[in-house]
Parts: sequence; C-alpha cells; structure tokens
Amino acid sequence: MSWSLWLAFLAAALVIAVSPGPGAVLSMSTGLRYGFGAALRSIAGLELALLLQLGVVALGLGAVLATSELAFTAVKFAGAAYLVWIGVHKWRAAPEPLGEGEVRAHSRRQLYAQGLLVNLTNPKAIVFIAALVPQFVVPEQPQWPQFAVIGATMVGVDVVVMSCYALLATRFRPLLRNPRLLRLQNRVFGGLFVGAGAILAASSR
Repeated sequence: MSWSLWLAFLAAALVIAVSPGPGAVLSMSTGLRYGFGAALRSIAGLELALLLQLGVVALGLGAVLATSELAFTAVKFAGAAYLVWIGVHKWRAAPEPLGEGEVRAHSRRQLYAQGLLVNLTNPKAIVFIAALVPQFVVPEQPQWPQFAVIGATMVGVDVVVMSCYALLATRFRPLLRNPRLLRLQNRVFGGLFVGAGAILAASSR
C-alpha cells in the first residue's frame, strides 16, 4: 500500500470514527458514569469487534452478509434488540452515587463484553467495511499485510476518537454527585441507546 493510498484510507477511517454511533454513545456513557479507565475497557471490546469484522471481510464472508437478506436481517434485529435492552436497563437504573457505582457490578469483563457486543451486532459495520476496504487493497500485492495495515489504522483511529468522546464525558462527572442529574444522565443515554436500536432496526443495506 502506497503512502498516498494509506493517507486516503486514514482520512476515510477518521470520518467513519468521528460519525456518532452506538460505539460513541457507549464510550461517553461509560466515561461519564464510571470514569476514563472503565471506558477504556469498553473501547477495547469495541476494537476487538472491529478487528473481527475486518477479518470476516478479509475471508470473503462479508459478501455473504451484504447479499443475504435473511442473514443481514437476523443480525440487524439481534443488534437492535441488544441496544434497546441496554437503553431500557440504563433508563431504569437507580441513581447511585459515583463511589458506589464504581465499586459494584461493572467488572472489567462486563464492560469489555458490552463493547464487543455493541459492535459485533451491527451488520451495517460489516457491510460498510466490505464496501470500503477493497477499494484500498492492491490486488497485485500480498493481501494479508495490507489487511494488517488497514486493521491497525482503523483500530488506532477508532481508539483515539472513542477515547476523546470518553474524556469529554468525564469532564461532566462532578455534576453526577446530584441524584437528580444522575437520573437525568441515565435517561438521556438510555434514550440514545433505544434510539440507536430503533434506527438500526429500521435501516437497510
């Protein structure tokens, strides 16, 4: 991959990462409620899912999801249901003081799994990667080194952008000492997750 081609892909990856989506909502929600360290665990899950999706595309399976209406619909509704479930759970969550919320149930494994599932259950991401990535792969050159560069670029850009979203959210953490504002935060992000699920359910390829 030439430098000019890589820079073009870097620009495309940046635009994709900055565009708000379920990953950005999750990063901000976790950063705001549990702090930046906890948000990094969710972001790690998001990035593993991104690499798995790229691997699916590299193996040619992304074309199956792009062409099979049944497969796309099944994954789409599973993803929409999961986002709605997160939203309802968030909406109904009791307004716990920050100290209690950090010590309790949200373990590393839970936060990591949440990030992983949010990205994995989004079929539009695979279809989008399947449409975008081949344009930056040179057929005459070895394929896997190019996919490695593309994967490292996508993950690097996404980590930086999601971390910025999480850091921005952490600036507002002191406000959550107020139970009324904490309840409002739960409902705002709960509504955003439900909205993201509804948009995904209504979307098409």
